[in-house]
Amino acid sequence: MRGRLRALAGTLASVPITLFGLVLVTFFIGRVMPVDPVLAIVGDRATQDVVEQTRLELGLDRSLPVQFLIYLGKLAHGDLGRSVMTSHTVVADISRFFPATMELATAAILIAVLIGVPLGVLAAVKQGTRIDHTIRVICLAGHSIPIFVLALLTLLVFYATLGIAPGPGRQDVVFEDMVPAVTNLLTVDALIAGDWGAFRDALAHLAQPAGVLAYFSMAYIARMTRAFMLDALSGEFIITARAKGLPAARVIWRHAFGNIAVRLVTVLALTYAGLLEGAVVTETVFSWPGLGQYLTVSLLNADMNAVLGATLVVGVTYLGFNLLADVLYRLLDPRVR
Repeated sequence: MRGRLRALAGTLASVPITLFGLVLVTFFIGRVMPVDPVLAIVGDRATQDVVEQTRLELGLDRSLPVQFLIYLGKLAHGDLGRSVMTSHTVVADISRFFPATMELATAAILIAVLIGVPLGVLAAVKQGTRIDHTIRVICLAGHSIPIFVLALLTLLVFYATLGIAPGPGRQDVVFEDMVPAVTNLLTVDALIAGDWGAFRDALAHLAQPAGVLAYFSMAYIARMTRAFMLDALSGEFIITARAKGLPAARVIWRHAFGNIAVRLVTVLALTYAGLLEGAVVTETVFSWPGLGQYLTVSLLNADMNAVLGATLVVGVTYLGFNLLADVLYRLLDPRVR
């Protein structure tokens, strides 16, 4: 128990250091970018006096270390500044846009797991056969095709050509503001409200971007599952189980898959974190009003408070899931304990 607590304490102790490094790097990258946040606020036609006065009010006339200390002080009170683009606080904007990204990433990881894990197991069991080669080619394509190309092809085929899928966006205009926001997860809120028309519409809009992200994640999950299973199936305990005459399904799913489940949990946690922070391109192509699109539009409009805030949230999210994966690995795997 002391060893577990010591290891957990060491892991938790690294979190503040990592967070400080993340804030430091994020802040200074935002300051050295060739974008003047003052001009983004007052406009290009503002007089020099107005520009200087605004720079003075924002504290941008001070040295970078002083600006960083001021930023840390505001950050400690949960203040990420105010967005120039929306005129709202960055915290309010993130709380409004992040649930859409979470909904998209959650749908994608569920699809990826339900398809990727069985495919990986099947490829390992059928190693060297046509089934194995076919699955490996599918996974290779998922990693090779740029995600924005796959997103555009999906829109072109299913929306523009076949007309069987809705267009970009999160919902049709007719359903806007029809569902009361409880969780800000549109499909969940529609179910809570009992509005089946809005639920079907939200699900239809979710299908294409979630499918694109799911294919990309499924390829990685299937490859990792196959590699883990091949390692497990070559173990002596599998040979012993087969020598005892146990059914093949039990050997594969209970003994081999049970042995890799812990490592697979770590992979899934990090994949989900990657979806939460890496859906920028997909959200832009599908006009999905999530954190990725918010970050992209803010960057194009030189809204540095929004860019820094969104980047910080993405980094903290990834760090949190990385920490969760590490803790789960320690808790579930007796060999690590």
